[in-house]
Amino acid sequence: MTAKASTLNSRIERTAAAFATTLEERASEAIALWLERLQQWNARIDLTAARSEDELVDLMLADAMVLAPRIPAEARVVDVGTGAGAPGLALALLRPDLRLTLVEPLAKRAAFLRTVLGTVERADVVIERRRGEALAGRRVWDVAVSRATLAPTAWLDLAVTLVRPGGSAWVLLAKDAMPGHSRAVVEEDIGYAWPLTAACRHAVRYGVVS
Repeated sequence: MTAKASTLNSRIERTAAAFATTLEERASEAIALWLERLQQWNARIDLTAARSEDELVDLMLADAMVLAPRIPAEARVVDVGTGAGAPGLALALLRPDLRLTLVEPLAKRAAFLRTVLGTVERADVVIERRRGEALAGRRVWDVAVSRATLAPTAWLDLAVTLVRPGGSAWVLLAKDAMPGHSRAVVEEDIGYAWPLTAACRHAVRYGVVS
């Protein structure tokens, strides 16, 4: 193991410990491979805004560790605007039982995701290279999530058209107020901090009622 890989693995372990998450060896190895590959690509192509390893691990992993234990078994999950894989690819690596659709319109990010998926043995993850709005009305997913792709109210407007009635839409918030919606009700509001950079976040789960 190189010194760089060692520091990255240490940060992954610290993040898991902060959320009381036990990482299986296979998941830990897959997450490390994904983030190492992301660092390599980032040196040539701007895939994330992370300026340090602390920011990288928090940005890519922390939200997924909050969501992972709260998503039902074998759920169909869509992540709109997944970018380099947060939180959707992280969820796929943490929860192999989930069926993930990663929606990302930018070719360079979609290419990165395909490269990673080709090496971590998650062939059942689907990549949709398009804007989330192109999927509106399909309503085939149990859970929808997105981070910073749209303003919270606009995301919730889209999410309720993606999720079946009785499913869940997650809104991930930094400083924005929690939005309301006529077709979704707040079922859970989780406040937490990213463990390595101390950035404050909220994850709000909405039940889609119609």
